[in-house]
Amino acid sequence: MRLLTILHRVYRHKGFVYGKPEFFEEGGRPALRVPLRPRQRSRPICSGCWQRRPGYDCQAERLFQFVPLWGMAVFLAYRMRRVDCPRCGVRVERVPWARGKEHQTEAFAWFLTFWAKLLTWQQVAQIFRVSWGTVFRAVERAVEWGLARRDLSGIGAIGVDEVQWQLGHKYLTLVYQIDEGCKRLLYVGLERTAESLRGFFDSIGEQVASGLRYVCSDMWQPYLDVLAEKAAQAVHVLDRYHLVARRNKAVDEVRAEEARRLKADGYEPVLKHSRWCLLKRPANLTAAQTVKLKELLKYNLRSVRAYLHKEDLQRLWDYRSPFWAEQFLRAWIRRVLRSRLEPLKRVARSMRGHLPLILNWFEARGTISAGTVEGKNYQVKLAMKNAYGFRTFRAAEMALFQGL
Repeated sequence: MRLLTILHRVYRHKGFVYGKPEFFEEGGRPALRVPLRPRQRSRPICSGCWQRRPGYDCQAERLFQFVPLWGMAVFLAYRMRRVDCPRCGVRVERVPWARGKEHQTEAFAWFLTFWAKLLTWQQVAQIFRVSWGTVFRAVERAVEWGLARRDLSGIGAIGVDEVQWQLGHKYLTLVYQIDEGCKRLLYVGLERTAESLRGFFDSIGEQVASGLRYVCSDMWQPYLDVLAEKAAQAVHVLDRYHLVARRNKAVDEVRAEEARRLKADGYEPVLKHSRWCLLKRPANLTAAQTVKLKELLKYNLRSVRAYLHKEDLQRLWDYRSPFWAEQFLRAWIRRVLRSRLEPLKRVARSMRGHLPLILNWFEARGTISAGTVEGKNYQVKLAMKNAYGFRTFRAAEMALFQGL
């Protein structure tokens, strides 16, 4: 099958005719040049008003990169016509295979976008002998096309979280749809501020925001304030993952401080290699960790008391009734506040201040999964790794929408 037959079948443009392909050297490698010319008596389209206007003259030949064939680069060669438009003045014509002053065809841009989901952007640029910026612009075009056509109706549950995207405590605010059967990234905002989250509600409008039934977030106060203001009708659920992470961090602080104190006082280092014994669930311990934990439980250590409080709190998630869950949680908070474990006491005070939001987890049980947010955050890190090389928020935003 001839190349012209393939082009006429898969990439035909009304009003234009393909010429005879020919080989030429491009960057020291063989490439194919396919000339294009307008049909006789066809009128060019003004790039300003998109109306057919009389021609003015022709520019020098321009090459537009097409999808490679048989390992060779393919270029469409065309002399752009200028248009004498009574409304816009003299303009370069609009062609259906490329946008603006781009030197890549639309087909090649979508081709790069496909490979950018499988490889890093830098690898795509090296394989197809284009610049990193060319890959970025292809991804940006695809993302803009998708965002302009996405359907925001029917959003019932959202999850809000932040991820670090650069060193120096630079974060992005991410909003996901976490409805059953539809989990996707909805919004990327710069920094983790109230203004960045308000930008999400401004983008979806009041009608969509009023239809939210559940929202899920961590204890970051700016997020809590905006969600209470913009989605007051929704059941606000605090992310269980972050509660457990804070609790485990407090236990680890107790262990680390006590290990240093025992070493300074000359005692036997019984807490050495005990970190994961105290942080992991008993069912997930290895055989060696199980033996180590049994040995630790024989000692009257602050770390052991912190571990027992941690395991005691784990029973909270087995409750089905919000009333009895509240009674248990209040009792646990009282016990911890009477202890001398300051890191755990800080967690207890924080939980006491957010008690209604924590108990909403039981109201929404089985309806939303807060773990979806953390799963998406893992995909976010992979997407940002694939887009290695970006330095701007715009590039990070495009990488996240394209990767998720």
